[in-house]
Amino acid sequence: MVIVLMGVSGCGKTTIGKQLSRKTGFPFFEGDEYHSAENVQKMSAGTPLTDKDRIPWIAALTAAVNADTASSQIIACSALTVFIRNLIVEKLESPCRFFHLEGDFKLIEGRMSNREGHYMKSGMLASQFDALEAPDNVVTIDIRHSPEKICEDILKSLN
Repeated sequence: MVIVLMGVSGCGKTTIGKQLSRKTGFPFFEGDEYHSAENVQKMSAGTPLTDKDRIPWIAALTAAVNADTASSQIIACSALTVFIRNLIVEKLESPCRFFHLEGDFKLIEGRMSNREGHYMKSGMLASQFDALEAPDNVVTIDIRHSPEKICEDILKSLN
């Protein structure tokens, strides 16, 4: 089983993924680490990615997960569009469950403006919300809760 933490940049995917990994022992794959240099450069310059840009990224991320021998893994990946979510399902060798970490623009913008060292700046947030296609058949998690409560809700949903 692959747990896919999805949502716009700044919603807490990495924080929750790392915490879930500590709690479960499942390996954590930070999707941002699998972007090409070209994608990172594009986003750093304030240019939103297209699904075409995202295809090699998803291929690299899912290949890494598929190469892992653990029985379960955790992925942090925006998975903003239906096309990309379907591509993830298609490319993963194990079943997956999506958890949409959802919050409002103002809350996430505040979080993004306080983080350091990330190429995705708060000025790109509107493009993330614009690209987000409302997911069906996923568990939606309210990010106003504490990371501990979010992890607890995700683990309860898995059982």
